Amino acid sequence: MVELAGIVILGILAQWFAWRLKLPAILPLILIGLLVGPIASLYMEDGQKLIQPIWNGEKGLFPGESLYYFVSLAISIILFEGGLTLKRSEIRNIGPVITKLITLGSLVTFLCAGIATHYIFGLSWQISFLFSALIIVTGPTVITPILRNIPLKKDVSAVLKWEGILIDPIGALAAVLVFEFISVGEGKAYTITALIEFGKILLFGFTFGFTFAHALTFVIKKNFIPHYLLNVVSLSTVLLVFVMSDSFAHESGLLAVVVMGMVMGNTDLPNIKELLYFKESLSIILISILFILLAANINISDLELILNWKTAGLFAIIVFIIRPLGVFLSSINSNLKFNEKLFIGWVGPRGIVAAGIASLFGSKLLAKGEAGAEFITPLVFMIVLGTVLLNATTARMFAKAIGVFLTKSEGILVIGASKASRLIADYLNKNNRHVVLIDNNQTNIIKAKKLGLEAFTANIYADSLTDNIELNDVGYLMALTGNSEINKYAVNNFGKEFGANGSFRLVNADEMNNPENNPKEGLFSHTDDFIKLTETARKFPTVHEIELKDKEHYEALIEITKADENVVPIFLKTPKGDLQIISSFSTDFEDITDKYRLVYLGKIFDVDETKDEVEIEQQDAE
Repeated sequence: MVELAGIVILGILAQWFAWRLKLPAILPLILIGLLVGPIASLYMEDGQKLIQPIWNGEKGLFPGESLYYFVSLAISIILFEGGLTLKRSEIRNIGPVITKLITLGSLVTFLCAGIATHYIFGLSWQISFLFSALIIVTGPTVITPILRNIPLKKDVSAVLKWEGILIDPIGALAAVLVFEFISVGEGKAYTITALIEFGKILLFGFTFGFTFAHALTFVIKKNFIPHYLLNVVSLSTVLLVFVMSDSFAHESGLLAVVVMGMVMGNTDLPNIKELLYFKESLSIILISILFILLAANINISDLELILNWKTAGLFAIIVFIIRPLGVFLSSINSNLKFNEKLFIGWVGPRGIVAAGIASLFGSKLLAKGEAGAEFITPLVFMIVLGTVLLNATTARMFAKAIGVFLTKSEGILVIGASKASRLIADYLNKNNRHVVLIDNNQTNIIKAKKLGLEAFTANIYADSLTDNIELNDVGYLMALTGNSEINKYAVNNFGKEFGANGSFRLVNADEMNNPENNPKEGLFSHTDDFIKLTETARKFPTVHEIELKDKEHYEALIEITKADENVVPIFLKTPKGDLQIISSFSTDFEDITDKYRLVYLGKIFDVDETKDEVEIEQQDAE
């Protein structure tokens, strides 16, 4: 009981330290596992570990192979949660790159790492290629925390995120085939077995994943499941899919849960965010437990086996040669720039799937007396720990050095997806600005997506908003909801994270009636609150542009919009097409020439009438 409680407590503490230090949680988790496992055995009188994952006859948490059953079930939940986050809209430009990375890139890693391991360590070809199959995977549980702390171009983040999730079943499949080769032996018998296993994994993985995804979506939409049981029913369904698929074809369960998550994540499923929050919380606990258990399960003899120059050489070849080679071959003729390819090649940390399957297959081969099997688990853990440590400490610096770090984030986060927000976001999108809308109203989000806009349901009060890597390039925040408190909260709490270049909100009624109380973050003008914006969008749902002559012309038009209830100024468009957000605190822009344009929402300006009013405004100003 003490050991179980200790694992959970230590795991959550490790997660907290990782959050404070902005590091992937896997790093402190593995270190804790090594401290309470093999390192502790050096100082204990009886040579026992503080936490013994497998029952050794005297103490231990899991008898026999039950540890690996627990690991497999936990991994299925983690991968399902990862699949839920994969959106088709993210890969419009880089779909072929991702496909090649999980096919051609996997093949490059498999062949090259296997050859390198064979010649460096002198292991058999079978053991060498089993190791190379296990390190094909790049863990999403490791990549995501790294990406959260680095502002990158959306395509680069999407490539790494999608690869990290989709490649897990690929690595598991390759490892199964090599394991079967070792178990069955080469020749005709293996060829038949391998083809059968390959076909079964694909057949049952896709069939179970696709079928149960649609079945669960159907029962949720039809309200056959009460709200308080939604999360636990979904969890039990994931476990059911994994176990059923795995019983028909070993390791097909990983593919099934990823497919299930992807299908459900790309449907208009109500409560998808609530389901995702639950799975995220559960995944954090499971990841914490898994890495401590698997690291603690390593013996000190395993560490002594690999602490030498050969291990360092193999690590260097895998990280600095094989990974970049696979990335560059997979991204030929893609839209990715050279420095973006270089960064993707640098970031390739391994995670929980590699560690879990390595522990399982390594122990099975050791039990069979397979020569060299004792190298599998420690070598894989060395790659996991080494790549995590390298990427966690250098990714941000490397991104800056090669120029993929976004020094000026031009993306815009719009809080609230009402009709007015959608009109403004649509204009921004058509002018090549990355814009993301969030709202807790599912109907508004659905309408936004129908316009081709990037939008998702989110709770503004949830801390997880800052964990969304799709917002990495966001540098502006516009709070456009009808709730003044929410707008203020968004600016105060997320202005630093997403509004580095500017955070703005609509003024409320009190501020509008008292211009002297005009906040510095107020949007548009002090006469434009949510009611005016909404009514204008309802009566005149179009964004227009009008050419400007000079600064005086611009200022006169702004005064006209303040008096006209059917016009709201939103942006100043420069000759280069850049858009500057108009603030109610200061509408004073320098160097406005005849090539500038005023962007506004509402009725079209009557040119002749406007000309007369502008002249009057200018005369009054003189």
